[in-house]
Amino acid sequence: MARACVDGNYFTVDEDTGELSLKRGSMGLRQVVLFNDAGTHQFKKADYPWLARVRVKVQGGGGGSAGANAAANPCIVRPGGAGGGYSESLISVSSLGAVETIVVGAGGAAGTTTQGGGTGGSSSFGGFVQASGGDGGGAFQTSGTAADASSGVPAPLAGRGQFVQGGGAGGGAIRLNGTNGLSGAGGESFLGHGGYPRASEGGGSPARGYGGGAGGGLSYGGSVQGSVGGSGVVIVELYS
Repeated sequence: MARACVDGNYFTVDEDTGELSLKRGSMGLRQVVLFNDAGTHQFKKADYPWLARVRVKVQGGGGGSAGANAAANPCIVRPGGAGGGYSESLISVSSLGAVETIVVGAGGAAGTTTQGGGTGGSSSFGGFVQASGGDGGGAFQTSGTAADASSGVPAPLAGRGQFVQGGGAGGGAIRLNGTNGLSGAGGESFLGHGGYPRASEGGGSPARGYGGGAGGGLSYGGSVQGSVGGSGVVIVELYS
């Protein structure tokens, strides 16, 4: 009769049937589930009977930026929105409930010519991991030709999880005179980039990836709109 050696760290043999099985928790990454549509979702551990643990990566939404509508010849510059925070945790399957609620934060809304950008939504995985969204860029500066500056947007604080960090601050904006200015860049995020700052007239610039803040708009007399912030994401890595 043929015999085979089995590593007891990874396999188990049923004494009655002789069936060879992998031990739960001895394997590595097996599947990645991505939740990138803003809103509420569910994670059911029963859908993965082999599951031993999950690594959850949570990115909050980035802040939107404001537009502008300067009078003819004067200038208006807007700051960028802040990037969303990021958190992650490694969680044993025994600690999970039968169903865990997942929330994916939307990017902050684009502001109008006179309204600031919206705040990005927070993202979370049950009560284990949470990351805050970034604030939107303001719309406080009025038309003018004199040198002036608009403060940047503070970054959100760290959220909840085993590894946590806040997002990137939105960049400030500066007006040199009625025909020269620079809008603010959007804040960076762990999983994305903020919109670019602009010196030419135009609307707010979009973020890239997940959770970046939108860049601010700039007007030399035209009417321009802001931009939406980057949406959040929840990534669930499944290990067996």
